[in-house]
Parts: sequence; C-alpha cells; structure tokens
Amino acid sequence: MEFGKVKEVDKTEIKILVVDDREDNILSIETILEREGYNIVKALSGRGALKILLNQHDFTLILMDVQMPDMNGFETAALIYEREKLRHIPIIFITAHDYGEENIFKGYKTGGVDYIYKPYNPDLLRYKVSVYVELYRKNHLLLQQERILKAVNKNLEKEIEERKVIQDKIIQLNRQLIENNARLKTTNEELDRFAYVASHDLQEPLRKILIFSDKVSSKFLEEGDLEVKSYLQKIARSSQRMQQLINDLLKFSRHTNDDFCFEETDLNEIVKEVLVDLELEIQQKNAEIFTKKLPVIRAIPTQISQLFQNIISNSLKFCKGDCVPRIFIETEEIRGSEIDGIERELENEKFLRIHFRDNGIGFDEKYAEDIFVVFKRLHSYHEFEGTGIGLSICKKIVEKHNGNIHVKSKLNEGSTFVVTLPLTLPVLEKDCL
Repeated sequence: MEFGKVKEVDKTEIKILVVDDREDNILSIETILEREGYNIVKALSGRGALKILLNQHDFTLILMDVQMPDMNGFETAALIYEREKLRHIPIIFITAHDYGEENIFKGYKTGGVDYIYKPYNPDLLRYKVSVYVELYRKNHLLLQQERILKAVNKNLEKEIEERKVIQDKIIQLNRQLIENNARLKTTNEELDRFAYVASHDLQEPLRKILIFSDKVSSKFLEEGDLEVKSYLQKIARSSQRMQQLINDLLKFSRHTNDDFCFEETDLNEIVKEVLVDLELEIQQKNAEIFTKKLPVIRAIPTQISQLFQNIISNSLKFCKGDCVPRIFIETEEIRGSEIDGIERELENEKFLRIHFRDNGIGFDEKYAEDIFVVFKRLHSYHEFEGTGIGLSICKKIVEKHNGNIHVKSKLNEGSTFVVTLPLTLPVLEKDCL
C-alpha cells in the first residue's frame, strides 16, 4: 500500500453489539438500523455479551439495555472495560427510565458515552449511532495511517542504514583506490627510471659490439671470406636495430622523468623543422605533404616537434608502393562539448583538433587502441622497420599536454590520426619564465 492511500472502511465492517433481555427490543433496533447495512450481533444478557466479547474485539459500538436480570448494563459495562482489548468500544446505554443525575453519572463512570431512551426515536437512534460509526471510521483510518507511517519510517531507517553502509564502503574503496594509485605511480616511476638507466647503460657495450664487428668485417673483406662477412653484416644490422630500440626507450622514459616548460609554440615552424629533418625520407618516397596555416598554441615545443615527426614518419613508413604518398595536416577549433566523455566543467573550453590524414596501407580499426601500446606492432619488423615505441611516445606527449589522440583507419584506404589539445591550458604545469 502506498503512503497516503488508505483503504476506506466498508459498511459491512461496522459491527454493532446489541445487548437486551427482550428480543422485541433487539428486533426494533435492527429494523431501524437495517438500511445502514450494519452487521448486528445480538446478546440476550450481560453474560451473553461477555461470552461474545471473549472472542470478538472488533465491534464499532455496543448498544446495551440498563435493566437486565442477573447482571444489569452498568455491571456488564464495568466488566467489559476491565479488559484492555475492549476499552476502545463505546457503549450507549438504553433505558426506559429517566434516571436522576446520580444514576446517569454512574453510567458515564462505568465507561458509557451516551443514553438512548425508550421508546426509540428512529432518527435520533440512527444519528447517534452514525456519529460513533463515523468516529470509528476516522479512528480506523488514523490507525491505518499510523501503521503506514511506521512502515515508511522503518523503511526509511533501513534505507538510511543501507546508505550509510554503502557510503562507508565507498569511502573505503576510495581510500584503497588512492593507495593503489599512489603505489601504481611509484611503480611506473620506478619502471621508467629502470628503463632509462638500463637503456643508457646498454649503450656502451652495444657501441663496442658495433665498433669491433666493423673492424672484423673490414679485415675479412680484405681476405675475401664472404661467408664470415655475411655473418658480420647480420651482427651489425641486429646491433643497429638494438641501438634504435635503446634510443627509443630512452626517449620514452625521458618524457616521463623530465620537466618541460610550456611556451608559445608556432605549429607552422614545428612543421617546417620536421620536414627538414625528414627531407631525405620524403625525397626517397617522393612524398607530398599538404598543410594549411596552423595556429600558435601553448605547448612544449620539443615534444610537439617529436609528436609531428613520429606521426608523419609513421605515415611515410606505411605508404603504398604503387602510389605517391600524400599526407594532409589540417586543424579545427572546437568546444569541449563536442568531445565524447568530456568533463562537465570543460564543456565550454576551447580545444584544437589536429588531423594527420594519409593514403597509406591503413589497418583494421579494431587494432586502433593497440598501436599506441609500447612495443605493440601490427607488422613484423621484417616487413617494416621500427621498434613499436613511436606512437606510444605520441600518446605520452599528448597526455602530457592534457589532450588525447586516436586514429581512424581502413585497410588499404589510409589512416587519420586525430590529436586534440586544449587551447586554454589548465594550471597544471609551470610556464617558462
């Protein structure tokens, strides 16, 4: 049952106990009250009434004759009201005598609420009975309402207790999350430091391998031992690939450990520098780079330069052999509300979206997340050179700038790398002075 909706008491639920030693009097009362549809229960004596009330407590009203043999109405009423369960039932005394005030007071003292005199006035009897019936109904409704309120309060108390338990769990989980994040941050920093140190320390023995393998190769070149020369060339190529891997590891670690300054960065100058660095590779591939005027943003210039270089270099590497490689660099300014999953407080902030679109070999877009994972490669290094770290570095650079990077691609239809950077940099990094 919903709160505030109480079932009304039906008339068939109104039970009236009529106590009189004369059946004709009871029949008269039944006749007068018949049209109201009350449930009339009859008792021909005080003892009969008490016997009925032993098992039935739900009477709305008792109409009781005062003058009865053996036990009169006052005595019966006194015994009735000795029982706690019956004290709520009002008693109207019926009498043919006009008692003095002393006897009337006696009736009220025993618990009676009113008097009706014989012979009955039908309208008066119906009216007086209806008054107590209405009181019963209202009391019954109030009791139902009280039960509902108690049930609602109990449910509220239970809900409050459950919420308290949930809040305690949330607090505990948040505490664990903070601790886990702190441990994870420490572990990542230790791993980055390890990668940096290990990569740095590996440089020296690797240089010696390259130097001495070159000397041995030169010696056997003079002696003409082609088989040994072939083995030495394989050693040199493997060493060079390892050196490239170590250099990339150093770059990847450096982006975590080094502190950089944000400053005004002209993306047009960045593109010019990158194209100069990649000039030889662009010429070898006969590639064409198309770019429109780019904006000036607050960024870390060296990192943005490496970001552009890695993405352009990636497009040059995975070009088709049967067509001229073309790379298009375009930008657009957007609002935070256009970015999926953006935090509410950033919806009105301005962002720069940079598109790097190529006509290369592309890939199945289900691998779009994998290509940003360190050492993750979609092709063997025998097919395409590389260490699988370049795009991981791009992701780390973009995250350092509080942005994001993703890629759209179709197999044999090229790829588009999309970099989104905030134009209004949050106060998270210190600008250069």
